[in-house]
Amino acid sequence: MSRTPVTVRAAEPSDVATLRELWSDILRKGGLDEQLADVAQVVASAAARDDTCVAVAEIDGQIAGAVYLEATTLTPLNLESAVLAVSPHVFPQFRRKGVGCALMEAACRFAEKHGIGHVQTAAAAEARDANRFMARLSFTPQAMLRAATTSAVRARLPQSRQGTPAATSRQRIDRVLAARRIRRERVPG
Repeated sequence: MSRTPVTVRAAEPSDVATLRELWSDILRKGGLDEQLADVAQVVASAAARDDTCVAVAEIDGQIAGAVYLEATTLTPLNLESAVLAVSPHVFPQFRRKGVGCALMEAACRFAEKHGIGHVQTAAAAEARDANRFMARLSFTPQAMLRAATTSAVRARLPQSRQGTPAATSRQRIDRVLAARRIRRERVPG
């Protein structure tokens, strides 16, 4: 089976609207104008720096997919160099045509250009096909990235107990029961 030739190039300002559509599920929530401005800023910033690139894959002159590449470190604590391939996305109508492979090949070329020996990427936990594709390319799980709003995390953290002696087991149970009673009283029934 022959595949349609896929070409990869650096993103240009004229690609912004299509990239916004491609990455719409991972951009910050907001209006169309905000998202377009965000993508325009990302494309302009990547074009101005040597350590970043927005690579766009095309089939017959039509954008089929894209990936954001950045030369960085494996983690903020592990300072070994790595290329981070952020959000390698392919439009549904172009899947299984070699676009994903072309994007990851671009990530490898970018890493080699910078003398970097590692490429890392991430796919949404529920993106089964994307995770299987990455596994076939020898990417192994390294961490589970989780996110939550600050207010949600704050609500789940234990209240500060500064200046109070450690509570006994019985006192902690009493607090839990009291908190449950208060919640039940607040729920309209």
